[in-house]
Amino acid sequence: MDLGFIPHYLHTFEGNPYLHRLLVVIYYIILMKVTDLLIDRVLRRLAARTSIAMDDALVDFTHRPLCWTVFWLGVSHALLVEPLHEPWQTVLPALTKTMILLIWTYAAIKFFNWAIGQKLASQPGEDKIGRDVFLLLKNLIRVVIIAAGLLWLLTIWKIDLTPLFASAGIVGIAVALAAKDTLANFFGGVSIFMDKAYKLGDYIILDSGERGEVMEIGIRSTRIKTSDDVLISIPNSLIANAKIINESAPIPRFRIRVPLGVAYASDLDRVEQLLLEVAAANPNVVTDPEPRVRYRGFGDSAVNLELLCWVDTPATKGLEIHNLIKAVHRTCAENRITIPFPQRVVRLLEPATTEAGTGSQA
Repeated sequence: MDLGFIPHYLHTFEGNPYLHRLLVVIYYIILMKVTDLLIDRVLRRLAARTSIAMDDALVDFTHRPLCWTVFWLGVSHALLVEPLHEPWQTVLPALTKTMILLIWTYAAIKFFNWAIGQKLASQPGEDKIGRDVFLLLKNLIRVVIIAAGLLWLLTIWKIDLTPLFASAGIVGIAVALAAKDTLANFFGGVSIFMDKAYKLGDYIILDSGERGEVMEIGIRSTRIKTSDDVLISIPNSLIANAKIINESAPIPRFRIRVPLGVAYASDLDRVEQLLLEVAAANPNVVTDPEPRVRYRGFGDSAVNLELLCWVDTPATKGLEIHNLIKAVHRTCAENRITIPFPQRVVRLLEPATTEAGTGSQA
């Protein structure tokens, strides 16, 4: 078959700008298909051999954008074959660049949504602040990508951005001043999430004295429930800079103290043995570490000591102190161990009597 006519037709295409542009686009369509096959047959298989999910996702999210980018680059190249008449010389090249920008903006949003979705799926269900931070981060990234895309779009269409930046600076200052407390609470929540000073279910004591269970850690505030079933909401900006005692950390096991005073005549070894038996009889007192008794000093009317033992969780602190005090009181009464207490003696004095002297009358 004689193929000598091909150079003649190619020369004809080069002489006709419209046919030349069409030929350029066809070349890029072929290149687009080659790119599609390269990604599908080579890159996808290479990514499948690794144990990392990120490279598979990158191939999936960049496959179509790369192919369409090749096509629109071909259109842009075709427009350079010969200068067009205005306004097409300005509009059409800008339009092709706009299409490429939209393709990659959409791909970037999809990729970051997927990445944050994967992170959220790996977060524990009770870690609300972690989920809130990642959801907020997802929205912020989306806003940043869209804002950057809009600025790039304005640059493509040669729109002056100076007035926009000037007004944006003024608006930004106004918003920052108006939302100062909200931003402080947000960054306080982020610092709590990063430091992991406490988590849901922990029992904490605030520097103001309130003690309770952490019920919710949000972006704006942290909520704790006290033993009175009262819910306290503390702004994150305050709690992030406050002294917090976490009774549940580093391990949930919690030590409780039962103070006691016995008479000086008591057998201290016997007292210690009885108190340890009381602790051993309580099923909620753990055996590791073992309960112990520590004498603390000589008081005005008693030898002061403490029964020290551990429970599984701070949630049972109040109840077990209650049970141990009752058991200790009953044991001391049964074994004739005196628990001294202050006594006062009140003496009632009779009023002084005065004898009236009798005088003689003249």
